[in-house]
Amino acid sequence: MAEQLNFDLPVRAALGRDDFFVSPANAMALGLVDLWPNWVGGKLVLSGPVGSGKTHLTHVWAALADAQIVPAISLTKDSVPTLAKAPIAVEDVHLIADDPAAQTALFHLHNLTLAEGHTLLLSGVGAPLQWGLTLPDLLSRMQGTTVATLDQPDDMLLMAVMAKQFGDRQLMPTPDVLSYIAKHMDRSFAGVARVVEAVDQLSLSEKRPITKVLAKRVLEQD
Repeated sequence: MAEQLNFDLPVRAALGRDDFFVSPANAMALGLVDLWPNWVGGKLVLSGPVGSGKTHLTHVWAALADAQIVPAISLTKDSVPTLAKAPIAVEDVHLIADDPAAQTALFHLHNLTLAEGHTLLLSGVGAPLQWGLTLPDLLSRMQGTTVATLDQPDDMLLMAVMAKQFGDRQLMPTPDVLSYIAKHMDRSFAGVARVVEAVDQLSLSEKRPITKVLAKRVLEQD
């Protein structure tokens, strides 16, 4: 059997609709995104653990709505008028829990975007009530927003996410290697990202193909 060669190639995340693997863990969230532009109140929250596919689904919607994507931590009051001129997605809102200025900017962006007749997508780890927002007016706006939840992975989704992340690195481990990793790893999206990164680096540093033996060494260290 020919060995898989491993090159130090750039990671290119595949974030198109066809690359989004649907399972019971994320089908509801995808269904709510697909209701655009008929969202209740013109807005939607994507909620889920790290690595659950929020960014991927945000890019799927952005392509559909011709929307811009911005990180919440980059928001300023001065940026609001420009951002509100079209559909907008704001990622990782939970990261501005300790940033009153960014919270104020998001509050104004929320109001102006909807007033302009555009739609707003927000994402964060956990439900909006768990984001730690301290601006009462902003928190009330989040409480009045439909939440699309992406859950922890089932077996099918875990394998698919792992295969996708290896594919983003232009690697293609055999199905038996993927199955072995899935059975012995921390069963979380964050765990997938960590193991894929470690397997890739070990394979690259030792110039060895990705096998069960190599994967086992990574999992024992993890």
